[in-house]
Amino acid sequence: MTGGGGFLGLAVCRRLAARGDTVHALQRHRNPALDALGVTQHLADIRDPAAVRVAAGSCEAVVHCAAKAGVQGRDRDFEEINVGGTRNVLDACARTGARLVHTSSPSVVHDGRDLEGVDESAPYARRHLAAYPRTKATAERLVLAAAGRVPVVVLRPHLIWGPGDPHFLPRLAAHRRRLWLLGPADKTIDTVYIDNAADAHLLALDRLGPGSPLTGRAYFVAQGEPVGFGQWVNALLAAAGLPPVTRRLPVRPAWTAARLLEHLGRLFGGRYVPPLTRLVVSQASTAHWFDISAARRDLGYRPAVSLPEGMARLTAHLIAHPEDTWR
Repeated sequence: MTGGGGFLGLAVCRRLAARGDTVHALQRHRNPALDALGVTQHLADIRDPAAVRVAAGSCEAVVHCAAKAGVQGRDRDFEEINVGGTRNVLDACARTGARLVHTSSPSVVHDGRDLEGVDESAPYARRHLAAYPRTKATAERLVLAAAGRVPVVVLRPHLIWGPGDPHFLPRLAAHRRRLWLLGPADKTIDTVYIDNAADAHLLALDRLGPGSPLTGRAYFVAQGEPVGFGQWVNALLAAAGLPPVTRRLPVRPAWTAARLLEHLGRLFGGRYVPPLTRLVVSQASTAHWFDISAARRDLGYRPAVSLPEGMARLTAHLIAHPEDTWR
């Protein structure tokens, strides 16, 4: 497991350990939760090919979750981690004969226009608004192109959330006084609860092997419960006991402001982190929900935790662990 200490990686490790699998995890920092699970930890950088080979040396399968995500950081780091790191994982799998489940993102097909109920036949975006989706698309192409020498399958989980989320909710909470909804009305999106995303990875892992029909295919993974963007954001805030976002801003001025702020970020050489980017504006103002019938058919994927149940679990978790709202 690469990225075993991350939000998704840890959830997958918990399931693997619970069913008795021997698990090795590669990440940069030791994680006490992995120690408690009995996971062997390899503390190294995904950019180090020798370290990746050592970590994967005795493994029958690799789940590659490690990535540089988000909208902040140098393009070179995104390239080295997301593309170069994936090359290292593929090389290790080819050497050992391990099968590979690669975690990608639906952003690889999102070019800033509405995506409504599209399936895996949707083409890669011709342009990407940030280094993250661009490098994830390159990495996904590398993985699928390797299907002839390594059993590979690609999963595209969309907007993962739930207890332990270090991304969406903490950022929403931190910026709650400056949040606006974009456009005259909500656009429809789909998301995926953390347990459902982890379940999809185990399903893919168990069905992947030499000659498997899954090899060389990509799958969208989501709740299958499209909702309005503002509805989802406000449900997350409500789970943390925070007031809803009600203010709205037209998309055009938000887009203009994002372009200007990104330009300032480039001028200051990374010392200035833009509070708004074109990728954020695009994600908040367009529809992006997907047909997950292929994952249902080929993986046997059935989201076990519904959207309302997931929000109830998140609320209970945050009552017990309020510090997770601000992590």
